[in-house]
Amino acid sequence: MESVVASALMGEPLDNFDHLMKAIRIINSDKGMNIGARHITISTVGLVPRIKELAQQDIQIELAISLHGYDDESRGVLMPVNKKYPIKELIEACREYAQITNRQITFEYILIQGLTCTEKAAQSLGKLLKGIICKMNLIPYNPVVEFNHKPPTKLEMLAFRSRLSELGVHATIRMPRGRDVSAACGQLRHSFQDGKKN
Repeated sequence: MESVVASALMGEPLDNFDHLMKAIRIINSDKGMNIGARHITISTVGLVPRIKELAQQDIQIELAISLHGYDDESRGVLMPVNKKYPIKELIEACREYAQITNRQITFEYILIQGLTCTEKAAQSLGKLLKGIICKMNLIPYNPVVEFNHKPPTKLEMLAFRSRLSELGVHATIRMPRGRDVSAACGQLRHSFQDGKKN
């Protein structure tokens, strides 16, 4: 059975919490789509109050957090929401969520050469996520013209994953699709915006 993902691609799902939960319960119900809760994932940028509220819902859904940084400075580069909900507050909410639900959290994390894929980043993530039931999806950065960054080499990514493992953080590398036609994660949005300007 395929998973259902409530994703930021359709807007931030936790911004519409009541309707989101109503939709999930319909999808989960045997009178609805009858899809198991564990096959339903909420993907969020990390709205702290809503994560805490979600922990009280008594439903075994999956939660994915767009982390993309190891401290406020690195996360703030990619995630403006970090100004409202700093990384320390976000991680505390995630820790509380995992303790209440006993559910594993998935952290999505972009690998940028020299910025988020470094020894400092690995050590910080090891301390930050210590004791949380979680896994990390490591996503190589997909270049866009607005930012002068590069993805790490394959060896750098493998070394980073191994270092996280040494520090007690389970991580997998999620290889991008669609990069050759500028349709990978982060690229399609920019292409669409460029098209609107023309």
